[in-house]
Amino acid sequence: YPTLARIALDVLPAQATSVPCEAAFSGGERTANKRRMRLGRKLFEELQVCKFNLRQAL
Repeated sequence: YPTLARIALDVLPAQATSVPCEAAFSGGERTANKRRMRLGRKLFEELQVCKFNLRQAL
């Protein structure tokens, strides 16, 4: 089933480690401190994306 195998590789990519996921959660904890509890879900998400992109640029 070569076609099914290609589709599975596109749809079901396996990550070798969970470190990026754990780092994202740790970054979220640092962002969501007592001063920023009123950010709202959308703004919090945008802030996390900006932080991630800045780290990738370094």
